[in-house]
Amino acid sequence: MKTEVTIAGVTLKNPVTTASGTFGSGMEYSEFVDLNRLGAVVTKGVANVPWPGNPTPRVAEVYGGMLNAIGLQNPGVEVFLERDIPFLKQYDTKIIVNVCGKTTEDYVEVVERLGDERAVSMLEINVSCPNVKEGAIAFGQKADALFDITREVKKHARQPIIMKLSPNVTDIGEMAKAAEAAGADALSLINTLTGMKIDIRRRKFALANKTGGMSGPAIKPVAVRMVYQAAHAVKIPVIGMGGIGTAEDAIEFILAGATAVSVGAMNFVDPCTTVKVVEGIEAYMKKYGVEDVTELIGAVEV
Repeated sequence: MKTEVTIAGVTLKNPVTTASGTFGSGMEYSEFVDLNRLGAVVTKGVANVPWPGNPTPRVAEVYGGMLNAIGLQNPGVEVFLERDIPFLKQYDTKIIVNVCGKTTEDYVEVVERLGDERAVSMLEINVSCPNVKEGAIAFGQKADALFDITREVKKHARQPIIMKLSPNVTDIGEMAKAAEAAGADALSLINTLTGMKIDIRRRKFALANKTGGMSGPAIKPVAVRMVYQAAHAVKIPVIGMGGIGTAEDAIEFILAGATAVSVGAMNFVDPCTTVKVVEGIEAYMKKYGVEDVTELIGAVEV
């Protein structure tokens, strides 16, 4: 069986990756997961300078998932290059770095800093960060803003860029087309859905930030629908995510049009989820006589 998939000229040994922000930068899960088994490790968001993140409490459990308002806390690109890249280089897996920023200049600074790092196969650009020049509207919530930042990042990037799309939009197909038109090499979606939880006993918000990003099994039907729409709106590859906890979930995304998938919130429930998904996809291929996993991409019958 052939489990390899290719995205923007980069070949992954299998279509299973980690969703940014749920797997640290690999080191945190390496005691539980053989990173060599994964198609790629997608790191936590990396900014040009250290970010302290949001005030606590920052995580709340909800029915079918969780809310988080971590605020992309990270030590900055210099620490990342000194500590995390050398660690990941030990493993036979592709490295995809998630990049975050508050301004276009922030993104460009990180992208340029990573340009000489040959171990980094691709860059995933998190456009759910607030754009301070647009009144804190996320880059990924307006098609023209998404187009502009994609085009600017692409000018400076030496690695292929994956634009990570926000689901908090009216038309995901329009956003996908805007990113493709600006030069994106691939798309990943969905990022978290904006949600809120109130503690009725204390009459206070469960999160200090009031709102947070919802992830987990409850969002999967929305994610599958958006991946299907995006994959049919563009010609570039799509990485699907949102509530994947089993191989069955992953295959559903692939049939909808995803070339690869990312496991996110379920890493917190079972840190071995990613490898179980890899093994489950292989078992599915054997059961149904699928010789090449790419045969399944977009193969849902209409």
